[in-house]
Amino acid sequence: MKNNNSISSLLRNDLPAGLVVFLVALPLCLGIALASTGRPDLIFSGIISGIIGGVVVGFVSNSSLGVSGPAAGLVVIVLTAIETLHSFEAFLLAVVFSGIIQLVAGFLKAGIIGHYFPSSVIKGMLTAIGIILILKEIPHFFGYDEDFMGDLDLNQADGHNTFSELYYAVKYNHTGALIISLISLGILILFETNFMKKIGLFRFLPGALFVVLSGVLMNYLLGLYFPDLALTGKHLVQLPEASSAKEFISFFTTPDFSAIKNIKVYEIAITLAIVASLESLLSVEATDKLDPYKRRTSANRELKAQGVGNIISGLIGGLPITQVIVRSSANINSGGKTKAGTIIHGIILLLSVVFIPAFLNLVPLPSLAAILLLIGYKLAKPKLFIDMYKLKWEQFLPFIVTVFAIVLSDLLRGIGIGLCVAIFYILRTNYRNTSILCKDGDSYIISLPEEASFLNKANIAKKLSDIPENSKLIIDGEKSIKIAYDVKESIQEFVNHTSKLKNITTTVKGIKLLDN
Repeated sequence: MKNNNSISSLLRNDLPAGLVVFLVALPLCLGIALASTGRPDLIFSGIISGIIGGVVVGFVSNSSLGVSGPAAGLVVIVLTAIETLHSFEAFLLAVVFSGIIQLVAGFLKAGIIGHYFPSSVIKGMLTAIGIILILKEIPHFFGYDEDFMGDLDLNQADGHNTFSELYYAVKYNHTGALIISLISLGILILFETNFMKKIGLFRFLPGALFVVLSGVLMNYLLGLYFPDLALTGKHLVQLPEASSAKEFISFFTTPDFSAIKNIKVYEIAITLAIVASLESLLSVEATDKLDPYKRRTSANRELKAQGVGNIISGLIGGLPITQVIVRSSANINSGGKTKAGTIIHGIILLLSVVFIPAFLNLVPLPSLAAILLLIGYKLAKPKLFIDMYKLKWEQFLPFIVTVFAIVLSDLLRGIGIGLCVAIFYILRTNYRNTSILCKDGDSYIISLPEEASFLNKANIAKKLSDIPENSKLIIDGEKSIKIAYDVKESIQEFVNHTSKLKNITTTVKGIKLLDN
């Protein structure tokens, strides 16, 4: 019966979610590859890393909902590295070495760093990415496709920035694109209604699939009856098509191992490993927060998975890989339940580029922009700002600063600024205190410190995870003057979920937990 339930869940939840993630990932892989290499002949490198991120990293990682692939945050680093080495093949060697560094870091348990990102900053990151998605997809919605799809930075390769691009998008809009965009968005909104969710067929087939199919059909009809409005060229997906198996194999590239003596290869490898690892750990924390089942991903295993993925990606001609929050949130919002959705998206990506690249090249970018717009809205709902404001300044200020900093700069710089604000509040408390775990008879007791800041979160989470099954636990906060929101959140998740799974009888003293 359990196997039947697993298969049913796979077909009902993870297969449709994997399909949506594939539709989101395809243009992002192509756009990031073109921006990263500056060479149309290397655009397939983004597809390679997308496939590896889905299938290989999906299998190795224990993240239930995280999706990996090429990341927009690495575009500048990759482009600069290729220019520095004067060779894409030498750069691939650096990617392999960066994967090895990540693999070693995972075994050294460096993933603990991920536990020290405050909840307010992580939520700020998610909200900022939602806002950026909306701002960045509006030009594609209007048919102005000068910047690559998937760009997250303020300053763009086309010489404009996120906000000036909106002006040019409205000024140089494409009527055919607007027709397709508006109908696509209407279909997506229709699929969000309770009426559509009650129909069995539409619970299984995601709205994004109908958006893509209708987009292709609409553009075909425009070409027949209103050729001036039809979308062509850069307004469509532009996937390389191979006329033979030999040509398809030629899309893959191997590293130049003769560059092994070049010190710059190692400098670039270290840079890639650090930045890619930080982005992955940030995405892991964010994805776990979005997970409706509140499952926890092993950060150390994630580093190992990313390392394996980057080693393989570099060996066959792919770009560096990180876990990516845009794809992960698409997986979650589409109803994904397990990491099968991640793996399925990678398999579909592989099969589609082998068997149906000609059809994929008929897909209009405005249809895909509508899908990403809705994902962006779900990440940055107005209610989230209200909820964070209610948590008072020590939560709201780092949150809102992180949002603005990321929107007005880039992901890592914005996170850094948000962290500085969060640390400012932490330094006002005695953050060196730690929790105490002891045993009294047949009960375990965790006593919280006088000031329990987010820096204590990892320590408390570790002690909670050490409590054996079928035992009694007292979480004592009666001596605590102040308990940070992050700590309460961890305790709440343990009480609501983990303790029930492990049959731990839990008593909470002196702590006002969050509302369910």
